[in-house]
Amino acid sequence: MSESSTTSATAGASAPGTYSKPGEAYTRDARYLTTRITREGEEGFPVEAGRYRLVAARACPWANRSVIVRRLLGLEGAISLGQPGPLHDERSWTFDLDPDGLDPVLGIHFVRDAYLKRDPEYPLGITVPAIVDLTTGAVATNDFAQTTLDFSTEWSEFHRDGAPDLLPAAHREEMEEVMRRVYTEVNNGVYRCGFAGSQASYDEAYARLWTAMDWLEERLGSRRYLVGETITEADVRLFTTLVRFDPVYHGHFKANRNKLSEMPALWGYARDLFQTPGFGDTVDFEQIKQHYYGVHRDLNPSGIVPLGPSLDGWSSAHGREELGGRPFGDGTAPGPVVEGEQVTRN
Repeated sequence: MSESSTTSATAGASAPGTYSKPGEAYTRDARYLTTRITREGEEGFPVEAGRYRLVAARACPWANRSVIVRRLLGLEGAISLGQPGPLHDERSWTFDLDPDGLDPVLGIHFVRDAYLKRDPEYPLGITVPAIVDLTTGAVATNDFAQTTLDFSTEWSEFHRDGAPDLLPAAHREEMEEVMRRVYTEVNNGVYRCGFAGSQASYDEAYARLWTAMDWLEERLGSRRYLVGETITEADVRLFTTLVRFDPVYHGHFKANRNKLSEMPALWGYARDLFQTPGFGDTVDFEQIKQHYYGVHRDLNPSGIVPLGPSLDGWSSAHGREELGGRPFGDGTAPGPVVEGEQVTRN
C-alpha cells in the first residue's frame, strides 16, 4: 500500500510524497477498488488461472500479506507475481528493478498505468497489492484485506495439495475480532505514530499501540498462534508488521518503548513464523529499509538508510514448539520458492 494521502494517478512530475501533516493526526485513506474476483464473476472478474497478475512490492506490509497467502495456498501457478521496487515518488510505485524498468508481463513502468487503464481519471491512491486483469491491463481490485480472504475461498480450485485452512470456520468469529484489533491498533497503529503531525496525536497513537502490543504479548505467552492451534489469516496479518518492527517502526516511526526483540513472547512468535516456510522466505529486509527511509523524506530528509539492526536473531531457536499446535493443521508446508521469486540476503 502506498501510505501517502497525496499520491494519485493523475499526479504530475516526480516529487516526494507528503506523509505527516503538521498539526494533524494521521488518518489512512481507506478507499479502494472493492470489485472482487469470484468463482461466478458477478462483478466482471471471474476466477481463471493465468488471467491475473498480483502486483506486490516486497517493501510493503500490506502487499507482503498477499504474497504470503498466495505462497501458503500454492497459487503461484494460477496468479503470476509482479514486484515493484522499494522506492516511489508521489506518482507511483515503479518496476525499476526489472529489465528496462518494465514489468515483463504488463509492459509498464509505473503501477499507476494499470490504474489509469481502469479509469483514466482515477482519483485515489496508487496502492499495492493490486491485482491486474491481463485481458485489459487494468487493475481489477486493490482491496488488500478482501484479496487474501478471496485467495482462501474463491480460488480454492487452484490450491495446492496440502494447502492449509487459513480461515477455519470453528474460529472465524474470534479471528474477525482479533484481526480487527490487530489492524486498527497495530498494523495501522505504527503508521499513526510515524505520521503523527502533532505531539498530542503522537502521544495518543503511541499509547494505543503499546496497549495492543502488551495485549498481544500476554495472549501469545500461553498459545503458539493468535487463534486456535494452527496458522491462520490472523497470524499472516500480524506477522508483516512484526517483521518490520525493529528495522523501521521502532526508530523511523518512533514506536520505541521496546524493541520487538525485548518482548519475549512476541519475539519468539515472530521468529517461529519467520522460520516457517511461506513467511520468512518472502521478507526482504533491505527493500523494507530502503522504502521507509528512502520514500518518507518528510520524516527522513537525508534519505540515509541505516545499516542496522542485526538480523542474526531471526534464525535463532524460539522454543515455541513447546506450546503445541500444528503450523499447517492437516495440511503440509509449501515447497521451495518458485524460480524468480527468491529473496537474496547478504
